[in-house]
Amino acid sequence: MQAAQQQINLSDPEANPKTAERKRQFIDIYNTKITRDGAANLLMWLESDTDFFTAPASTRFHLSEEGGLCQHSLNVYRRLNASAKALPDCSEETLAIVSLLHDVCKTNFYTVEERNAKDASGKWVKVPYYAVEDKFPLGHGEKSLFLIHSFIALTHDEALAIRHHMGGFGASPGDYSIGNAFTMSRLALELHIADMRATHVDEKEQ
Repeated sequence: MQAAQQQINLSDPEANPKTAERKRQFIDIYNTKITRDGAANLLMWLESDTDFFTAPASTRFHLSEEGGLCQHSLNVYRRLNASAKALPDCSEETLAIVSLLHDVCKTNFYTVEERNAKDASGKWVKVPYYAVEDKFPLGHGEKSLFLIHSFIALTHDEALAIRHHMGGFGASPGDYSIGNAFTMSRLALELHIADMRATHVDEKEQ
């Protein structure tokens, strides 16, 4: 496998114009739609204490690139808003919170390591790649829920949606909580669908 020379940035979103534009779009939507008490402190935390705007969405499955996590969050936001007619009881703020923030569990989650690979000339070189370094192994939806709730209050509907946005992925056999959550909360179901569509449709094309 030939390796391309590249640099991986997890610290400065302004260093890359594409990453900076993704951040601008995220903050514009966030500040417009989310006005709940504590929201400003949550955004400040994302900007100053995490790599949310430069982190990848995954190590290799989707948007494994600088700023991928932010872009994925924007994709889920757009997908969920496209289903807003199915959620007449949900405010624009609720839709923004659960979609833009559902994957904050992935902040400070990835690290950059190096491996050997051949470049275009066949020479062995060290190339960077993303790896997982989970410093707070609380779970996926569970961690997002904990981190968000550290700053802002969530409704039961929002909590169910964020907790179960992964659907059956990683669920234990015999765990009926996901099905129960989707039956109880249309928002939880629609967020899961938006997440899957963003991952498996939109991000295959980006």
